[in-house]
Amino acid sequence: MTQHPTGTRQEWLAARLELLEAEKELTRRGDALARRRQELPWVRIDKAYRFETDEGSASIETLFQGRSQLLVYHFMFGPDYRAGCTSCSSIADGFNGFAVHLAHHDVMLWAVSRAPLAKLQAYARERPGSGDESRSRYRARRAYRERGSASSLKLFKCHVIQ
Repeated sequence: MTQHPTGTRQEWLAARLELLEAEKELTRRGDALARRRQELPWVRIDKAYRFETDEGSASIETLFQGRSQLLVYHFMFGPDYRAGCTSCSSIADGFNGFAVHLAHHDVMLWAVSRAPLAKLQAYARERPGSGDESRSRYRARRAYRERGSASSLKLFKCHVIQ
């Protein structure tokens, strides 16, 4: 059985307030780090990257789809993997929830992977809820485009051609 200290309410409160101060300091340091990351210089992309999509080969410029900003999420799914990274899969499950907010800020979201496109598509079909819910989640691009929504989310549709 785990041995854990038991104390009084006053001891707990003193320890909790000390921890709260450490948490606040951690938040301040994280905010400062984020500011430094945002201040990094931009680098011109000179390489002609190509991406395999449902619509065929696409350039980086094509991925913007008319938006001024492009957010690329590296979905870890290597060519020899049987499935996508579990953490990446969990994160991707929430993409539809915030992609519409990104669209309102002129941001296009793509998830890219090194696995072949057919393998990514098969994985998307095999995910839990592979019926209408999955089409909504993983094939949202067509549905959003057909409805004329501001969002045109792309998930598991892109394979970097080396």
